[in-house]
Amino acid sequence: MGAPDIERIRHSAAHIMADAVLRLFPEAKFAIGPAIDTGFYYDFDLPRSLTPEDLEKIEELMRKTIEEDLPFKREVISREEARELFKDQPYKLEILEEIPEGEEVSIYRHGTFVDLCRGPHVERTGQINPDAVKLLSIAGAYWRGDERRPMLQRIYGTAWHTPKELRQYLEHLKEVEKRDHRRLGKELDLFSVHEEAGPGLIYWHPKGARIRLEIENFWREQHLARGYEVLYTPHIGKAWLWETSGHLSFYKENMYAPMEVDKSDYYIKPMNCPFHIMIYKTRLRSYRELPLRWAELGTVYRYERSGVLHGLLRVRGFTQDDAHIFCTPEQIEDEILETLRFSLFMWKTFGFSDVKAYLSTRPDKSVGEPERWEQATESLRKAIEREGLDYEVDEGGGAFYGPKIDIKVRDALGREWQTSTIQFDFNLPERFDITYVDADGREKRPYMVHRALLGSLERFFGILVEHYGGAFPVWLAPVQVVVIPVSDVFAGYAQEVVRALREAGVRAEADLSADRMNAKIRKAQQEKIPYAVIVGQREQEGRTVSVRVRGGEQRNGVALGDFVEDVARRVHERSLEL
Repeated sequence: MGAPDIERIRHSAAHIMADAVLRLFPEAKFAIGPAIDTGFYYDFDLPRSLTPEDLEKIEELMRKTIEEDLPFKREVISREEARELFKDQPYKLEILEEIPEGEEVSIYRHGTFVDLCRGPHVERTGQINPDAVKLLSIAGAYWRGDERRPMLQRIYGTAWHTPKELRQYLEHLKEVEKRDHRRLGKELDLFSVHEEAGPGLIYWHPKGARIRLEIENFWREQHLARGYEVLYTPHIGKAWLWETSGHLSFYKENMYAPMEVDKSDYYIKPMNCPFHIMIYKTRLRSYRELPLRWAELGTVYRYERSGVLHGLLRVRGFTQDDAHIFCTPEQIEDEILETLRFSLFMWKTFGFSDVKAYLSTRPDKSVGEPERWEQATESLRKAIEREGLDYEVDEGGGAFYGPKIDIKVRDALGREWQTSTIQFDFNLPERFDITYVDADGREKRPYMVHRALLGSLERFFGILVEHYGGAFPVWLAPVQVVVIPVSDVFAGYAQEVVRALREAGVRAEADLSADRMNAKIRKAQQEKIPYAVIVGQREQEGRTVSVRVRGGEQRNGVALGDFVEDVARRVHERSLEL
């Protein structure tokens, strides 16, 4: 018989861990413990905070359970039996009450431990390799993700088939930690978050803002070149707007509380689309005007529970890379294809080439005529296939208001990130009653497509930081060249080099601090500046520079003009190479 699948191993390891915790803390209350993509976790209500030393004790108890080779036994019991069995476990009782009537209640036992669980599990604890299991960390987690509920302690662990796989994963985790955008954001002085001033809100520091400015400039340049117009819309709107759009019916829990202005309720916007529709409605539109491609870097605000906030990746205020396309049925296929190509171009420019598409189709409950759904879905499918993209179909996974394409990219560590979205919307055009006059003189409903290429600038920037480990391509680096004189005598020539670079559009600085030259070079390396230029007497006399390229390469005696021209060209071409 072959080895059990990894999900069974991890789910079983979670039970074995919970058993160990309850042996250490008999009064513990345990909640949920699923397998996840890279391991498992379990949440506990404990009499005191756990320590790293506790994890070592838990691991030792887990090893003993594995070595005992205890069978996992599944039993189906009545609800009354379950209530009696878990009478001292309030979280289990709550889960029990949520099991639909008519659905069987199952438990799993190994040794003296019993858990309310659907399974599946390995047959025996001994099927788990004790040298391929590791407890990783302790975190806080609100029960049910609700900050109004108790804060539990979550233990994360990982489990693999072999010790070799575990070692490889732990090495991967070290690299992930080194690239953590929160850590690098502080080390490189890019951004900060201030809990006391408002969690989930990002403060962009000068260096981070410089990178953001480059991203935005590129974004606008490319949109204008592709026939988009750029919009700016308000940050708040009357309740009527959000009632009409449906947000107050379906999305209110993610919106901030209203503010009263002139005896009317106003809401800060969670999305830009209703504002773009209001611009569309300012006059009667003709088929001759379509397609309209309207884009906005619009800052929106959504209430996210504090427990899920995570650096730049999950925030409460963010700027959407947003656009809406209004077009005729005849135009839709070409518009989708160009949008997909635009998305792939953007990601390639930023250094992401491993891309996969996911096509989500009509769910059981939906709005819009079936023929529109069919045409929209086929236009999405044809665009993916014409570009030769690898893709999967999520049957019935579309939103109720239209099918969509989601684009996912893999970063330098092989992690997959959800990025671009191309989403049809048959709902808002109906709700706002938008039309255009066709060639036959009749008013018709336009197709509307929501489209985000980068997603949000905050999340995209977090992905970018981790992909490059903070060592950005030269065109994005906040400081592209630092010029270091070997002594104060050559400060004048250092400043002359800086002026030449700046005149060519290169972001350059001279380090004229009192630090020793080697300390200045180390500082440039720590700040991950692409080029450190050393100048002394030989360079001054020969009008040359000595260049230390990030990564270690040294070039001596490079003509100043040639160096300036080379760096400026790489910046202009948005090169990914130094």
